[in-house]
Amino acid sequence: MAATGTETPHQGAAPAEELRVVRVRHWGRLVAAVAAAVALAGLLGSVARNRNLRWDIVGDNLFRDFVFEGLFTTVWLTAGAMTLAVVLGVLLAVMRLSDNLVLKVISGLFVWFFRGTPLLVQIIFWGFAAALYPVVMIGVPFTDVTFFSAPTNSVLTPGLAALLALALHEAAYASEIVRAGIQSVDTGQTEAAHSLGMRPTKTMRRIVLPQAMRVITPPMGNETINMLKMTALVSVINAHDLMSNIQAVYAANYQVIPLLVVASAWYLAMVSALSVPQAWLERRFGRGTADGGQAGVFQRMFTGGGSPVPVGRPADHPDTVEEARS
Repeated sequence: MAATGTETPHQGAAPAEELRVVRVRHWGRLVAAVAAAVALAGLLGSVARNRNLRWDIVGDNLFRDFVFEGLFTTVWLTAGAMTLAVVLGVLLAVMRLSDNLVLKVISGLFVWFFRGTPLLVQIIFWGFAAALYPVVMIGVPFTDVTFFSAPTNSVLTPGLAALLALALHEAAYASEIVRAGIQSVDTGQTEAAHSLGMRPTKTMRRIVLPQAMRVITPPMGNETINMLKMTALVSVINAHDLMSNIQAVYAANYQVIPLLVVASAWYLAMVSALSVPQAWLERRFGRGTADGGQAGVFQRMFTGGGSPVPVGRPADHPDTVEEARS
C-alpha cells in the first residue's frame, strides 16, 4: 500500500532502548576515605582515653565565673573592633578611590602601615603608649591652649588599648575588602545614577554599596571570625579577655592543657554561632545571582562557604558513563 504522507518517520518502529547512567567507581577515593576515617577515630580515641588531659578539670572549669567574664570581654572586643573597622574601612576605601591625591595617599599610607606591622606589636605598643606620651592632651596645635589633659594610663585602659589596636589593624584589611567590592560594581550603575541627578554620596550609599555587599560579605564574615580568635592576643596586656583569664588560672594551678581545652571549646562554640548570621547574610545579598548565595550554615562552618555542589550530574559528565540496557 502506498504511503499516505501523514506517518512520522519513526511511526511503527520499536521504541528506543532506555539508557542507564552508571557512576564510575573511584576505589582510590573510597580507600582514602576509609583510611582517613580510621585515623581520625584512632586520634579521637587516643585523646579521649588520655588521662593527662584531665576531663574532670575541664568539666569543673567549663562554666566558671572567670570563663564567662572573659567571654563577655571577648565578645564586646570583637563587636566593637569590627564595628569601628568597618566604618573606618569604608571611609578609607572611598578615600582610596577618590580623585583627590591627598586623600588617596593618606589612605594608602594607613593601609601600608597597619597592614605591614604585626598585630601583636600594635597591641603591645598601645598597651605601653604611656611610655611615649605620659599625658594625653587635647588643645590647639602649636599653642599652649589645652582643653583636656589627663594621665595616659588613666585614659588608655588595657581594654581600650586592645580595642584600638584590633580596630585599626582590621580597618586596613576591611578597606581593601570594601574597595574590591566597590570596584566589582559596573561603572554603568554609577553613570546611570548620576544621569538621574543623584549626588555622588547618595549614589555610593544607595546604588553602589548595596550591590557591592554580595562581594564584601563573605570575606568580611571571615574577618569577623578571625577577629574573634585574634582577641586572644590581647592577653599580653592583660585585657581580661577569655585567654587572659585562662592564663591567670593555669599559672596558679599549673593545669595548662585542661584549661586550654576549655578555651578552645568556647572559641569553637562562638565561631560556630557566628557562622549562622554569616550564612544568612550571604544568602540575602546573593539573591538574584547564579548560585543564589545558597551557602548553608554547615557548609559555611566546615568548608568555608561557596555554592553547594549540585546533586545531579549531566549524562556526559566525565564521572559518568552510559550503558545501553541489553
